[in-house]
Amino acid sequence: MSPITNTKAAEAQFTVGVALDGAGWHPAAWREPTARAAEIFSPEYWHDLIARADAAGIDYATIEDALRLQSADPFGRGAARGLPPRPAPAIVEGRLDALLVASWVAPRTRGIGLIPTVTTTHTEPFHVATALQTLDHISEGRAGWQLRFSAEAAAAAAFGRKPAPEIDAERIAAGEPDAGLDELIGEAGDAAESARRLWDSWEDDAVIRDVATGRFLDRDRVHHIDFAGERFSVIGPSIVPRSPQGQLPVTLLAHSAPVHALAARAADVVFVTPESPSVRAGASRDKPAAEVVAEVRAAEGAVDRAVLGLEPLRIVADLVVALDAAGERADERLRRLDALAGGGFESDAALAVGPAEQIAARIEEWRDAGVDGVRLRPLTLPGDLDAIADGLLPVLRARGLAGRAEAPRTLRERFGLPEAANRYATAPATAPATEEVAA
Repeated sequence: MSPITNTKAAEAQFTVGVALDGAGWHPAAWREPTARAAEIFSPEYWHDLIARADAAGIDYATIEDALRLQSADPFGRGAARGLPPRPAPAIVEGRLDALLVASWVAPRTRGIGLIPTVTTTHTEPFHVATALQTLDHISEGRAGWQLRFSAEAAAAAAFGRKPAPEIDAERIAAGEPDAGLDELIGEAGDAAESARRLWDSWEDDAVIRDVATGRFLDRDRVHHIDFAGERFSVIGPSIVPRSPQGQLPVTLLAHSAPVHALAARAADVVFVTPESPSVRAGASRDKPAAEVVAEVRAAEGAVDRAVLGLEPLRIVADLVVALDAAGERADERLRRLDALAGGGFESDAALAVGPAEQIAARIEEWRDAGVDGVRLRPLTLPGDLDAIADGLLPVLRARGLAGRAEAPRTLRERFGLPEAANRYATAPATAPATEEVAA
């Protein structure tokens, strides 16, 4: 494979995105008086959320998805040990498909990037690649991909193709190797690489539409990708013409060194979780932002990203936010929601509760520690999303941490990624040099 060369520089800036999930990231958020629990599975609900973020000038929205119900045992350990199922908390169960939601919302929004979560485990890599490529066409260059892999026994049983791998979360958190995780990561890396090749399999000018000769395609500019990995092979080409961005920004969430390594060789953007005290943060638990950034950069330094056609990795920190609102302080709302849920809120990402100035100061500290952007997880929807748009974003802009709503840009441009060159592009024909004749 010939290396991809970048042809146009783009200006990187600190980005602000939002991560949308159900009624919000608190398990009791659907019980909020302002929640729209009856509409969570409606297209209008998702349009209204993303259109609100779009109008506010937020750079992108990620849409959560998974291959299991939210209350399922993440690693199936209880069933494997013959234990009865644990009672599930009263949480939102079920989701709409994130990629289909993004495809529905795309033509109804103007500038916001749309990054659905699409899982590589159990799914066909060719279908994943072409569906995401279609989203990039529909959104006119605003699509991205949050790559995820699935270790859950419930997901494996739902598909019925292969068993879930045995994974020891404690070993992973301790920095020890785990064969099950390595297998999932290897498959995810293969899926990302095959997708990137499929996205390049049509050159920009492959569609010629020559009515006179009856040639719709220049077949010399449509390429078989010939990907052969340990787990699957893909010949290609894609069935979808090259999309506006060429290469969609690939993102993933990473808590440990093995996933940092996957991000280093396969992603454009990595979401990290500094300063979280929860065991859900895995190997990143309690680590300050500067330490997490150093770990990611070390993984990145072990890979020649230029040869892979990749720009320097963008590091984005996740933060759950609950902002003060008129009539109720955020800490009071959190206590009320915790009481409804029957326990304290816990997340893999750090939690920031309080006024906008206080939360903005924390984000600025992360920026100074080397973070390239922040992805905000609203504790409740639509309440905390409205508070982000009306209260936090203006403060971030005043501190130089957020751009202003402007003419639509591609998602690559928002992340400061240059134009994506095509690895298979044939060199344009050049006219032979002619000798200058003296007059």
